[in-house]
Amino acid sequence: MTEATGTRPERRPPEDPVEPPPVPATPPVAGRWRGPQPANVGLPLLGLVIALGFWWLVTSGLGLVHPASLPPPQTVWNSLTLSSDVLLPALGITTLMTVLGFLISTVAGVLIGMTLAASRRAERMFAPLLVAVNAVPKIALGPLLVVSVGWGEKPILTMVFLLCFFPIVLSTATGLTTTPADLAELARSLNASWWQSFRKVRFPAALPQIFVGLKVAMPLAAIGAVIGEFYSDKPGLGYQILQYNGVGDTATAWAAIVLIAAMSIALYSALSFVERLALPWVRATTAR
Repeated sequence: MTEATGTRPERRPPEDPVEPPPVPATPPVAGRWRGPQPANVGLPLLGLVIALGFWWLVTSGLGLVHPASLPPPQTVWNSLTLSSDVLLPALGITTLMTVLGFLISTVAGVLIGMTLAASRRAERMFAPLLVAVNAVPKIALGPLLVVSVGWGEKPILTMVFLLCFFPIVLSTATGLTTTPADLAELARSLNASWWQSFRKVRFPAALPQIFVGLKVAMPLAAIGAVIGEFYSDKPGLGYQILQYNGVGDTATAWAAIVLIAAMSIALYSALSFVERLALPWVRATTAR
């Protein structure tokens, strides 16, 4: 039939094989604990080794610093082991005062920051006073705190509060007043009340900024606790530094300073761990 009409059948081009769509990789679950990474452990240890090596070099290796003012690390370690029965209980007292004062500063600082963020008039009224209080040298207030609040824990907690509250207030007020415009508009489009908008949008959006203030305030809390112990009868590490330095035992005094540094690192790391648990979306939505 085809030959009779003189027509040829049309040739269709071969069809390309259909490839199945690629299977998307499963995204990592935000907030999943992956355990300590080798770099997170090895790099801090490497930095510690470098710091100890530099310390040994300037004290024992080159003799640039007199051992009476800065003993070598091996001497400080020996003093730490010999005086551990005194320094370790003092470490517990200083840690307790630091954590308690930091918690008080956190509660008060967040509340004050919320007040400043909620009222423009309150911010204009009290912001200069907060700046003035923060600018006062805290070491000059030590003797006055003993007269004002007495001995014991009160001057220590007061000193911690005076050093910690300002960065917490500032970060809280900044975080609550810089809510992303799209989130605020979404809350308004859903006719959310003020409390619903604050609880669901503004406060969660401000948490990363608040944690920045908390991490700035944590080392300051340790400094405030030690300064408060200079003018208190609590036998913490600050008290022990004065006692050992007064009798010329600078090695043990430096051992107490090393314990303060180790305590600050541990508390800061614990706060960073809490931030990872409380804000799992931050690491998933940022470049790092």
